[in-house]
Amino acid sequence: MAIRSKKAYVIGLLLSLSSLAFAQQAVLFTPAEQQQIFITTAGLFSNGNSFTIDFSDVDDSEYCFPLPVGNASLLQGYSLEIVTSKGDAVKAMFDGAVRMSRKSPQYGNIIIIRHDNGLETIYANNAQNLVKVGQRVKAGQTLAIVGGNKNKYSCLFGIMVNGGWINPTIIVDPNSHQLRSQVIRCTKKSNRVDIGATKTDLQRIVSLDPDDVKRDPFDKISNFKLNLCDIGQTHWAYPLPGSHVISPYGGRRNHSGVDIKTCPNDKILAAFDGVVTKSGPFSGYGNCIVIKHAFGFETLYSHQSKNLVKAGEKVKAGEVIGLTGRTGRATTEHLHFEIKFRGCRLNPGTIFNHAAKKLKEITLTLSKNGRVK
Repeated sequence: MAIRSKKAYVIGLLLSLSSLAFAQQAVLFTPAEQQQIFITTAGLFSNGNSFTIDFSDVDDSEYCFPLPVGNASLLQGYSLEIVTSKGDAVKAMFDGAVRMSRKSPQYGNIIIIRHDNGLETIYANNAQNLVKVGQRVKAGQTLAIVGGNKNKYSCLFGIMVNGGWINPTIIVDPNSHQLRSQVIRCTKKSNRVDIGATKTDLQRIVSLDPDDVKRDPFDKISNFKLNLCDIGQTHWAYPLPGSHVISPYGGRRNHSGVDIKTCPNDKILAAFDGVVTKSGPFSGYGNCIVIKHAFGFETLYSHQSKNLVKAGEKVKAGEVIGLTGRTGRATTEHLHFEIKFRGCRLNPGTIFNHAAKKLKEITLTLSKNGRVK
C-alpha cells in the first residue's frame, strides 16, 4: 500500500510539473482580447510611433503559407480567400500565441494568432479549430481544418496590426506563396497604422539567377505564377539582337527550338542570369552552351563557331557567351536557341517576342510537372 501511495505521489508530482511547464509556456489574454476580433495590441507602440519588421532573412522553418496547396485571391484589399480541398490543414504563418479561438457570427470558426513581430494573423471559416487560447504555436503547425461545402472549401486569411486589417499582399505573394523579402515599417497615425517597405522587396522576381531565389516555390506548392514584367530590364536579354527567325519552333520538323540568324561570328548573349552547366561540342548541336536558371528553367545555345564561357561559370543576362557559327548539323551560320522548364521543352516564343526582341508582357503559370500556361 505504501509503495502504491509513493508511486501515485511521484506520478502526481510529474503531472503537476508538466502542467506547470505548460502554464509557463501559455500566454494570458484578457477577456476582451479573447472575444474582440479588432482590438489594439497593448504596448505595441510603447517605444515610439513606429517599428520595423525584417522579413529579408527569414528561415524556412520560421514561415509557412496558411494553405500551402491552396489558390489565393485578394478580397476587397484586406483578406485572402485561399481555396483548397476538403480536409486540408490550415497552418500557422509564424510562431506566436493563440489570442482567439471561437465561433464568430460573421467569420464562423475563427483563430487569431498574435506574433512576436507585432503582427496578428487571422484564419477564419474553419470546419474545426484545433488550438486553444493561450497556446503557443510554431510556424507550419496545424491550427484548424478548412471549412466550406461540397462546392468550395476555403480559408479566409488576414493580417492585422494594432487591431486593423492590412493588405496581406504587402507581406506575402499570393501567387507564389512566398514571403516578400523586405523590411517593413509600421507607423501609427491617429487611429490607423501605415505600412511601408523600407528596403527593396527582394522576393519579387527580378532575376532568374538560381542563387537569387532563396526558396524553391515547388517545395510547398504544385504551381505558381511568374509575371515576366517582374524580371528587371538588366536581368534579361534577347540572345541575338538584330536577328530574324529562319526556322520556328515545332512544325512538321518538330523543331526543338528556334533558329535565328544575323551574320557569321555575331555575338550571342545570355538570355538570363544563371550558371553554365555545359560548354563544348555536343552531337548535332555542334558547339553548345547550356545555362541553368531559377525554378527549373534552362536555355540552350548551339552551332557556335566559338564558346566564350566554361561549365561552372556564372553569367549575367546580356553577357557575351559565344559567336554564331555552323558547327554540328547546320547549313548556315545561325543560333539554335532552346528553352526548357523542368526538363520539358518550351517554345521560346512563349517567353520572347521575336519581332520586338523583348520579353512578352504576360504572366505564366508554372507547374511542378513542367507544364507552362
